[in-house]
Amino acid sequence: MLDRLYARIIALAASRHAIIWLAVIAFAEASVFPLPPDIMLVPMVLACRARAFRLAAICTAASVCGAILGWTIGAFLLEYIAMPIVRFYHAQNTLLVLQERFREWGVWIILIKGLTPIPFKFVTIASGAAHLPLAPFLLACAVTRGARFFLLAALLRRFGAPIQAFIERRLPLVAGLFALALIGGIVALKYI
Repeated sequence: MLDRLYARIIALAASRHAIIWLAVIAFAEASVFPLPPDIMLVPMVLACRARAFRLAAICTAASVCGAILGWTIGAFLLEYIAMPIVRFYHAQNTLLVLQERFREWGVWIILIKGLTPIPFKFVTIASGAAHLPLAPFLLACAVTRGARFFLLAALLRRFGAPIQAFIERRLPLVAGLFALALIGGIVALKYI
């Protein structure tokens, strides 16, 4: 089953609509969706390593645009949109802690957490809820998300064939590690 899913993702990553899906996932992950855009970025870069930096730029731009929506949700629609999401993840205390830390540390939290497997939507929504000024917020989002996606693209571009061979040989291990990182990021939110 995992092999079929991997083959499907690789085929989707090579399709003519892949860039649209990459942008949609990157946008949504920064505002409402729990899965990171890496699930599309990695296979897309592996499918065509010459486009690595273009794909990283698309991913970064879409993520920053999604961050604007996340910030807006936190700043103006917290009770109506954000709180159901926060309650779904049982992260009410986490949101309160993040709001307080944003007031204290500001953009430094965005710069650090934007590189981690913690779902970025928590960072963007909490930034808006803490009423972090929009200009520094956007700059920090562009820097941290750009660093993450361009570093990943550069590594895949440089070492793509061995990485792809490793993923294909050890697909259950890679999928398990990816799932652990994602779950670990969500669990880490509870203990920030």
